[in-house]
Amino acid sequence: MSELVLSNGVAIPDQALEWQAMRSQGPGGQNVNKVATAVQLRLDIHRSALPEWVQQRLLSQRDRRLTKDGILVIKAQSERTQIANRYAALARLQQLLEQAFVRPKTRVPTRPKRSAKRRRLENKRQQSQKKANRQRVSGDE
Repeated sequence: MSELVLSNGVAIPDQALEWQAMRSQGPGGQNVNKVATAVQLRLDIHRSALPEWVQQRLLSQRDRRLTKDGILVIKAQSERTQIANRYAALARLQQLLEQAFVRPKTRVPTRPKRSAKRRRLENKRQQSQKKANRQRVSGDE
């Protein structure tokens, strides 16, 4: 496999990725106990070629796939072959890294317009009047 290239041009070399094959869990017929089709992909975020701010964003996420040492672990076992699981793990890693590159928009606080405040207070007055009209009338008992 060659290096993983993200949409913004950043490339992660294949040497930065660590692969480990293992037996897949769950049903799989006769091959489940013989063939190591599941793969585990490991990426050390600190030693990767990612920009510093992307590394910090990845490390600050509360993700169960991230170890305390800053290693991202992705396990793929849904496919029947090891090569298909490798591609699935790479696709998941690429999606995760693409999301880390997107900077969230900063919220610009706004104030409600005077007309919106007036409408809200008028609606509150109408509701209050409606509820007051439902109360029992005193004096006619």
